[in-house]
Amino acid sequence: MQLLFVHGALVRDGAWWWRPAADLLERRTGIRSRAVALPSCGERAAGGADSESDAAGGLVADAAALRRELDDIDEAIVVGHSYGGTVIAEAGAHPAVTSLFYISSYLPDIGEAQGAIMSGEPDPVAITDNGDGTLGVSGYDAESFGARFMQDADAGTQREAWQRVTAQDARAFVTPTTAAGWQGVDSTYLVCGEDRSTSLELQRLHAARATRSIEVPTGHHPFITRPDLVVDELMLGTIRA
Repeated sequence: MQLLFVHGALVRDGAWWWRPAADLLERRTGIRSRAVALPSCGERAAGGADSESDAAGGLVADAAALRRELDDIDEAIVVGHSYGGTVIAEAGAHPAVTSLFYISSYLPDIGEAQGAIMSGEPDPVAITDNGDGTLGVSGYDAESFGARFMQDADAGTQREAWQRVTAQDARAFVTPTTAAGWQGVDSTYLVCGEDRSTSLELQRLHAARATRSIEVPTGHHPFITRPDLVVDELMLGTIRA
């Protein structure tokens, strides 16, 4: 059994974001984790070769990257954070997936695009068009980014997180999904009750599509600020699966 972490939009280095939870999970259970490199965020897996899906870019390339990782695993738990849930949906059904775990994330129906999902938010995150086919966060610095996305983390962690904010292929936001990889798979959804990025209303809408959900008193990144809560629920999900 392995765990794959699919990180959110407009950041890079998923292994850094997931590390506190990964280390605790391995200590408790022996389950090892790795983060999926998302081409839309300028990432590439070690030794990865260009493919038609990479050329297509955006969501299509990200979903293909997840499928390639799953092809090398017999059994996997897949964790999707924020945009990562849309990647899971587009990747479709895969025989290696034993369970799905969502953190302040999305379980989109076929035909939904990430941008459309976020369009109804009452206080949307400011995003700008960089003019080169990519989008980026707008109007933030390390302090304001930390206050919005990681208010429950210390200042040093907030600064490190800010260093990993990046531009992302705009096609990650505008491409409608063609599959719903969450359907028919056991899933747990962690609603982040103090999230200042994704509204509780939107989280609960998508949580209702999962097998079960639980609310935790954290901001948008509980795998950094409360890895114990995340690992507790992952362990329960593993037992159920």
